[in-house]
Amino acid sequence: MTPHVTEFDRRRCLIIVPAYNESRNIARALGDLRDRAGEADVVVVDDGSTDDTAAVAEAFGAAVLRLPCNLGVGGAMRTGYLYALESGYDLAVQFDGDGQHRADQIAALVSAVADGADLAIGSRRLGEASYRFSLARWVGSRLVAGVAFLVTRLRLTDPTSGFRASSRRMIAFFAKHYPQTYLGDTIESTVLAARHGMAVREVAARMHESGTSSIGNVKGVFHTICICLAILIDAIERRFPDTAEDPPNEEHTP
Repeated sequence: MTPHVTEFDRRRCLIIVPAYNESRNIARALGDLRDRAGEADVVVVDDGSTDDTAAVAEAFGAAVLRLPCNLGVGGAMRTGYLYALESGYDLAVQFDGDGQHRADQIAALVSAVADGADLAIGSRRLGEASYRFSLARWVGSRLVAGVAFLVTRLRLTDPTSGFRASSRRMIAFFAKHYPQTYLGDTIESTVLAARHGMAVREVAARMHESGTSSIGNVKGVFHTICICLAILIDAIERRFPDTAEDPPNEEHTP
């Protein structure tokens, strides 16, 4: 039996679900969270959807933050982290609304944060995971990981994974500095975290097979180059002077 979130960590945990026009998929994701991570609160950040994403989320009892226009995953996640910070949560989990992530894997991420990680990343390439990448997607992922290593000396097996858990210190940092560029919600935010002294750790995580990835198709070659350039630019920029310490723990009413 997979332990629930609070069996690993009794601190307040918020699961942030960024969603854009996911009315056909989000019910499965929220149902999975309800069945396997029911102790944690869930907030869906509706990123300017034009379908019934928000209504479906509300029907499942999730809190919903509606953005007036589509900001992209980075903007949606910064909104979620700001909500987590202002609401007094000690831990936040990023969980996609398309059904790729599995709620029964959250406990491993939470456990890594409880053991001292500021940012725990679920890797599809660690442990006994059998996730299959296309050749183009694997090459793109390795290129991005290589550039990230040059900048941070951090070895990543799955640099574009968006399945992550953040400590309260990481929440405070991301609430102010979360990048909003292409794939900023994954590799660029990881690079920023490492460059600002956060403890980053990968843990094995199984995921459902997803559709095509923009990093693994022909068009994605251009985007992969852009990601690498963004990482290199991050490396020469000055660090933010206000890197967050652990904010005071305030009670909240979910």
